Amino acid sequence: MAWKPVRLAVPRTSGRADENLVHSGLARLIASGAAESRVELVRATGLARSTVHNHLDALISAGVVVERGAKGNGGRGRPAHRLAIAPRAGVVLAADVGVHSTRLAVADLGQDVLAERQVRLDIAIGPEPFLERLTAHLRDLLASARVAPTEVKSLVMGLPGPVDPRMGMPVRPPIMPGWDSFPVGDTMAARFGCTASVDNDVNLMALGEARALPAEESPLLFLKIGTGIGGGIVCANGELHRGGDGAAGDIGHIRVPGADDVVCQCGNVGCVEAVASAGAVLRRLRTGEGGPQTLEDLARLLRDGDATAVRQVRSAAATIGEVVAMLVHFYNPRRIVLGGLITAVCDDLLAGIRSVVYRRALPLATRNLSLANSVLGRCAGLAGAVVAGIENVLSPEGICALAHAMS
Repeated sequence: MAWKPVRLAVPRTSGRADENLVHSGLARLIASGAAESRVELVRATGLARSTVHNHLDALISAGVVVERGAKGNGGRGRPAHRLAIAPRAGVVLAADVGVHSTRLAVADLGQDVLAERQVRLDIAIGPEPFLERLTAHLRDLLASARVAPTEVKSLVMGLPGPVDPRMGMPVRPPIMPGWDSFPVGDTMAARFGCTASVDNDVNLMALGEARALPAEESPLLFLKIGTGIGGGIVCANGELHRGGDGAAGDIGHIRVPGADDVVCQCGNVGCVEAVASAGAVLRRLRTGEGGPQTLEDLARLLRDGDATAVRQVRSAAATIGEVVAMLVHFYNPRRIVLGGLITAVCDDLLAGIRSVVYRRALPLATRNLSLANSVLGRCAGLAGAVVAGIENVLSPEGICALAHAMS
């Protein structure tokens, strides 16, 4: 398994709550491992014991929840049975799409990863051929996990560019030629006969990271430093903040001073992405005689302690740190997380950004601030996609449809 089960958001319930709302809350507590017995469900929800038992029995009768072996072997009375989401309840598909490669996973509703792989796919080939190949890879992944396509209940994709999550389509993505307004969500939903959600890749990374950490570590700001620079924002309640149109966190196009001669792929000049991303570092390291061509090449230089590469990364860190210091004052996160291949192979980015942030931001904004590399690493996007998919299936609307389909 790529990562341990993480927290799921649980709808607030009360004694008079809608039946589907209670079912959703119980199922999510079970799916995240936060409650594994009837007693723990009563404690976690605050509902009456009889209320929890009645609703849980309905979920068991519908085949959504199952009771397994006894939980614990001590104490008086009959041992409690361990609760779990039924394996046959369905699966979710997750796709964390990068510029040149894509990570895929299929997981059941209890967060057990049944199969996972990374495939080479170049996003520059355009949406139609890309989605055709992605569909083939996902179907092959299902076959390897011995899962029928009819068992897929939700598909979640993260794309490396601006996305309108309500419409399920990219919006003028700078590094995705030909993808503007393409109906990615509708296309994939039709191919797999399930709900399909499309989001910015860093949003899903932020969601996965926030749910893997204790709840008190949010609000959280996730920064992915790779070919470009992106951000994802998670609120104190553990939910993504996307803004009015899904553009919140697109920090790569904040302008930095002294770089008016640097043209960004978005068409503006001086964007921090064009100046200080790992892609920008690569461009500065290339010479007429060659030099590193990919992020993997840059990572190799950093692992080997190449002085020129290290110096360029430290310079980029200072620039990014100035932007992050502004964001700290604006959003006041409890934790800032750095992700991307380069952050995983050396601490120069982390150290450089941290130094500037603590020097430039005021004491109140940094009093309880932590700044660290991702705890999930390259799995963050997949974890977030799986979480989003499961929460969609176990939403009040989704669990009603699921119970009806299984009964």
